Amino acid sequence: MLETLLSNRTVSVLWEALPRILSAGLTMTIPLTLVSFTLAMVLAVAVALVQYAKVPVLSQLARFYIWVIRGTPLLVQLFIIFYGLPSAGIMLNAFPAAVIAFAFNEGAYCAETMRGALESVPQGQLEAGCCVGMSWWQIMRRIVLPQALRTAVPALSNSLIGMVKDTSLASNITVAELFMAGQRVAARTYIFLPIYCEVAVVYLLFCTVITKLQGLLERQLNAHGFQ
Repeated sequence: MLETLLSNRTVSVLWEALPRILSAGLTMTIPLTLVSFTLAMVLAVAVALVQYAKVPVLSQLARFYIWVIRGTPLLVQLFIIFYGLPSAGIMLNAFPAAVIAFAFNEGAYCAETMRGALESVPQGQLEAGCCVGMSWWQIMRRIVLPQALRTAVPALSNSLIGMVKDTSLASNITVAELFMAGQRVAARTYIFLPIYCEVAVVYLLFCTVITKLQGLLERQLNAHGFQ
């Protein structure tokens, strides 16, 4: 078996496939992850603030959104948006459909992370901000959110790493990302195990880079006093 894996043909196919897999990862997987996660964070902060402030009606809607998204599979959400919405007259290309699905899915999980981080900030700091005449939004922007973000960085980084791997599901709605590139090579050459191992190594490389960036971000936040 080892001889088969290390045969000249296998090594040649792996070497030829690597640029295609890397290219798909850099031009589709990473942009899909970054765009989706950015939108997810905007949504997550908004939902978390609504819950933190206990805004009537909106806080109940936020809880309902989180309940629905966390209680249904991501793959089902992708299929509903890409294959289901056209029956309602809403046509979306594969990439925008994937972005919407990933953003809404990750936004629900990150919203709970942010809500916990917001509630970890001592209540006395909000009262101190009120005493010096700051508005609620100024307190959030200058006091609470910086500390909450520092607390949430490790959990949010885990979510980002998870999203990098979850983008492989986008191949089910014809997004030509990293995993689909590997599938195409494997289907053409009938060399499955080595190709999928190569795909796994590329995913591992991307996630390792994110882990290193997480460490740098945490050190930067600590250097600015959010300890």
